[in-house]
Amino acid sequence: MRIVVQRSKEAQVTVDGEVVGKIDKGLVLLVGVTHEDKEEDAVFLADKVANLRIFEDEADKMNFSLLDVGGEILSVSQFTLYGDCRKGRRPNFMDAARPEHAEQIYEGFNHILREKGIKVETGKFGAMMDVQLTNDGPVTLILESK
Repeated sequence: MRIVVQRSKEAQVTVDGEVVGKIDKGLVLLVGVTHEDKEEDAVFLADKVANLRIFEDEADKMNFSLLDVGGEILSVSQFTLYGDCRKGRRPNFMDAARPEHAEQIYEGFNHILREKGIKVETGKFGAMMDVQLTNDGPVTLILESK
């Protein structure tokens, strides 16, 4: 799994002109799944996301996690994170998981986050989505399970 983590002040995802997910302070996650990912990958990254210390304390040091600040998550499936652009001019998506496998891992990942008491909003798997966010910092990180 590969996740782009963006700390945000607010964010929303729209499908066909309708807002399907919206959060206040928290994290926007662009979540990519490869064909070899398993439940263990989702468990590992859900724990990492929930406990990643990227929110400032009173001394402006990144010492607080999403759980510490009571933040929310907007999780958006993003198969293009596995686009290989090393050759040619068109990305190769051979490393991205087939939709049926990717959706199962992605939904399991979101479920694990919810079990930790985090509010998780999502886009619509496989749909064309418009994602809007106010990136806080900006803080943007990439996490991988492998």
